[in-house]
Amino acid sequence: MNPHDRIVQHFHESIRTKQMAMDALTESIADAGHLMAQALQAEGKILSCGNGGSAGDAQHFSSELLNRFEMERPGLPAVALTTDSSTLTSIANDYSYQEVFAKQVRALGQAQDILLAISTSGQSGNVNAAVAAAHERGMAVVALSGKDGGEMAGLLAERDVEIRVPSDVTARIQEVHLLAIHCLCDLIDQHLFGGA
Repeated sequence: MNPHDRIVQHFHESIRTKQMAMDALTESIADAGHLMAQALQAEGKILSCGNGGSAGDAQHFSSELLNRFEMERPGLPAVALTTDSSTLTSIANDYSYQEVFAKQVRALGQAQDILLAISTSGQSGNVNAAVAAAHERGMAVVALSGKDGGEMAGLLAERDVEIRVPSDVTARIQEVHLLAIHCLCDLIDQHLFGGA
């Protein structure tokens, strides 16, 4: 296949996946946005974590809340647990990489907070450990996943919200995760600040 056709194929696959996700995920994204907005109204914060591209997504989400998304508004409390290299490496060295997010959740998380847990497969051990730690702290979890939801799906509690992308292709899952993150940011802004 020539480069032009490969590019067109990627676009078509992305569009198809987003259309399937739109049909499957609208309600869960709306539920997650409402849950997050309620937490922020109650003076809670949103902690986020993931590995690799999902770590980038966690940071992207946090930056949109702390700074702004599409409207001028005060910053909102959000912390990406993926950014402090000293903390990450000390936990990984002294305990294990499995604990790098969970220990931060136990230290920073409060019952009114939300954990945004991002894993394309649902099989990330350290993200799943963070989900368990969030539950220990009385926190709700919003899970961004894909494929069959993996182990993370089985860890979720009744009040948690799973946004599981209907795809087995990591790149497509990541693309929908980013769109879902932007939807969440928009819903939070609309809930808290109104506007167009």
